[in-house]
Amino acid sequence: MIKVSVVGAKGRMGSHVVDAVNNADDTELALALDAGDDLSQITPENTDVVVEFTVPSVSFDNVRALVAQGVDVVVGTTGWTEEKLDQVRAALAAAPREGQSVFIAPNFAISAVLADYFAKVAAPYFESAEVIELHHPNKVDAPSGTAFHTAQGIAAARKAAGLGPVPDATETDGGSRGQVVDGIHVHAVRLRGLNAHEEALFGNDGEQLTIRADSFDRISFMPGVLLAVRKVSTGAYPGVTVGLDNFLDL
Repeated sequence: MIKVSVVGAKGRMGSHVVDAVNNADDTELALALDAGDDLSQITPENTDVVVEFTVPSVSFDNVRALVAQGVDVVVGTTGWTEEKLDQVRAALAAAPREGQSVFIAPNFAISAVLADYFAKVAAPYFESAEVIELHHPNKVDAPSGTAFHTAQGIAAARKAAGLGPVPDATETDGGSRGQVVDGIHVHAVRLRGLNAHEEALFGNDGEQLTIRADSFDRISFMPGVLLAVRKVSTGAYPGVTVGLDNFLDL
C-alpha cells in the first residue's frame, strides 16, 4: 500500500483527494493536515507521498519544507514560476534522501492534459492562436496554471516551426486582450456555475479550430492525482517533473 498524506485536506480539492485515497485499493491515508497543522508530523516513516493542495501563497514554502523532511511531493497548487521551480530543484539537491521527487501538475484532468497536448500539435499549422479559460469565481489565480502552461506550449511549438509572432493590429487596449504569455493572449472568465474549462482557439483564413476541455466536477481530477501518486511512489521520477503528460503515453 502507498501511504499518502494530504496537505490542505479540508479544502475544496483536498477533501476529494482524501476520499480518493481512502477509496483506492492501493493507497491508504497517513495524515490529513490543513492550515495551522504542523507539517513536521510528516516523515518518510509514515508517508510515501504527500499530496499538496493549498493556495499559492503558502504552497512554495510547504513544498520546500516537505522536501527537507525527506518525502516525495505531488503538488496540485498553481502559481509556479521558473524561479520557484529552480529553488525547488536546489532544495532537492540538498534533500536528505537521494532521488526525491516533486511532481507539479498545472491540471490533473486527463481531458485538460490531452487538450493541452493537441493544442501543441495544432499550433504550427495556424496563423492565429488564443487561449480562454473559464472557472468559478472562487478561484484565486488568473489566468489559471493550465491556461498559462497551454499558452507556453503553443508558443514553443510555433517557435520550433519557425513561425513569427501572432498577428495583432490592436492599437488601444484597456485590458480586454488578456494577459500575454510568450506572445499568446490568454483570457480568464470567472462565472458562478462553472468549474474548470479551457478553449484553445486557432485560426487561418476561412477556417477555425477549437480545442475545448470541460471538467464539470472536481472528482474529474482524482484519477490524475492517483496516477501521479502511483508514478512518484515508484522512485522512477527523481527531481522536478511538471505536467501529467509525463505519465501518459503521448
